[in-house]
Amino acid sequence: MTGAGTAHEPRLVLATHNQGKLRELRELLRDQIPGLDVDTQVIDASAAGAPDVAETGVTFAENSLLKARAVAEATGIVAIADDSGLAVDVLGGAPGIFSARWSGRHGDDVANLELLLAQLSDVPDVHRGAAFVCAAALAVPSADDGGGFETVEYGQLEGILLREPRGEGGFGYDPVLVPHGLDRSCAELSPEEKNAISHRGKAFRALLPAIVAALR
Repeated sequence: MTGAGTAHEPRLVLATHNQGKLRELRELLRDQIPGLDVDTQVIDASAAGAPDVAETGVTFAENSLLKARAVAEATGIVAIADDSGLAVDVLGGAPGIFSARWSGRHGDDVANLELLLAQLSDVPDVHRGAAFVCAAALAVPSADDGGGFETVEYGQLEGILLREPRGEGGFGYDPVLVPHGLDRSCAELSPEEKNAISHRGKAFRALLPAIVAALR
């Protein structure tokens, strides 16, 4: 849809400032698209000079589309964004889109985790089901003749919540979710193990055909 462009000219921007997410996307795309140099042509929002986008949607899909659409319009480059969080069964899907600011302070992982565990302190193990959920969006900027394209894909990682954090890896709520079929928390998995089963990995892999089509 967008053409190959010149060598090393950015062709895909990930609407995030998170370098971990950028590395995951580059590895997902590596060798998938002939002529695409993922290390120089797949960039983040900072490198693209894209503005921060307020997450004013009420669903993961709305927030991911808001970010992808705004970055595509601002840069004229194909954009990808994701929004993700933890959905706890007994909390009716909360924290959900408020996962990163559940304690009232955005990005305070320790405070968010402590509050969640306190809220679930009396919940028996059999009812401590939860899932990491991710919506990944692709937005292709409109050309002079109109057009443009948007799509969203989803990924989910289900498991059981621990009563105390375990592990030093990952971030957010990783230390308290044990994926079904495993005996380790997400924070105890290697990056390769986590990426193979993660909600974000699943969502990006589902989005891959649309990314490939947009960059041909």
